[in-house]
Amino acid sequence: MAAGGTRYLRFILFAVFAFLVVYLITQSTYNGTYDLPNGGVPNPSSSGSKINLNRPAVGESYNPADYPMPMTPSDEGWNDILFNGPAPGPRMNATFVTLARNSDLWDMANSIREVEDRFNRRYNYDWVFLNDKPFDAAFKKLTTSLVSGKTYYGEIPKEHWSFPEWIDQDKAAKVRQDMKERKIIYGDSVSYRHMCRFESGFFFRHPLMLNYEYYWRVEPNVKFYCDIHYDPFRYMVENKKKYAFVLSLYEYIETIPTLWESTKKFIKNHPEHIVEGNSLDFLSDDGGETYNRCHFWSNFEVGSLSWLRSRQYLDYFESLDQDGGFFYERWGDAPVHSIAAGLMLKKEEIHFFNDISYWHVPFTHCPTGEKLRLDLKCNCNPKDNFDWKGYSCTSRYYDINGMEKPEGYENQQD
Repeated sequence: MAAGGTRYLRFILFAVFAFLVVYLITQSTYNGTYDLPNGGVPNPSSSGSKINLNRPAVGESYNPADYPMPMTPSDEGWNDILFNGPAPGPRMNATFVTLARNSDLWDMANSIREVEDRFNRRYNYDWVFLNDKPFDAAFKKLTTSLVSGKTYYGEIPKEHWSFPEWIDQDKAAKVRQDMKERKIIYGDSVSYRHMCRFESGFFFRHPLMLNYEYYWRVEPNVKFYCDIHYDPFRYMVENKKKYAFVLSLYEYIETIPTLWESTKKFIKNHPEHIVEGNSLDFLSDDGGETYNRCHFWSNFEVGSLSWLRSRQYLDYFESLDQDGGFFYERWGDAPVHSIAAGLMLKKEEIHFFNDISYWHVPFTHCPTGEKLRLDLKCNCNPKDNFDWKGYSCTSRYYDINGMEKPEGYENQQD
């Protein structure tokens, strides 16, 4: 009996010892909290820099100096992206947003992995999915498993995805048939027109989006070729940016023949909405008489939801909507967003993310500058970069802002 009691006591002591070892190891791994989404982790680099682990809650005010955000390899914390835990520092009141169908599931899975692997696995931002039909269980199950933040699924109200009562259905049908015969891309598509109208005037008013102040639009089946070492949402907030892009180009004139005439009518009716120091020269070569068709490609955009909900933007959308060009022509949300930003925002409120590489068929944005691409561990071919080609408007953006073009851009013009 004595021997049995001794063995039992040894077993108890060994179990207690093992528990203490595991506990100490666990505590030495994180000396901050790990309470997502507002927890923090220590800086895993060997620099010994101090990180404020008690970061503010989402949307709360903070002092940027208390939470340094590394922007170059020489800044402390640059290599923290190699660590799989959440990044230190504040989180903005922001979300990714995607318009998708259930049939887009696997293309959407590709996009989510691109975003998560290059950025969001460390920041855990939410993701809002919108659809004109209910999302099925398979779509929700897979996308929820892939997103590190919270996921939300919303159905678009019928009135935001249908013909307004003032649209002449016969006239609209004739337009679609004519565009089909002329082989204009998406020219005969009804759903594409609903999509463009929804993205132009309604996505930011969906109930799920009302919880946020900034958005990052992500399409199914896109690629991000470079690591993103900092928080683009935070960059937008701290630098007072309201709209950001990575690709710009000329719109097909056949799809927007009267868009600028409608815009000039709006300008005449609402001169109070046009700001001084805007980017009119990005949109027009003759002081606003005509539209040169330059626009920011909106399948990637990061922007302020407060601006889109502003009276000035809503007045512009409602004016265009009454003119019927979404259905009598084929106005896209990209030129609509771009013209609004070009007229209603100051130049310095629009930003070009050269360091965020991106692909959406058929165009690629690959950061200009070999050192930058190496620092960001990019796997894009610089020969594919669209920025400095003849059909791109990015060079014009640099020119009107008096910005020096990145080193090596001349080699990508052909």
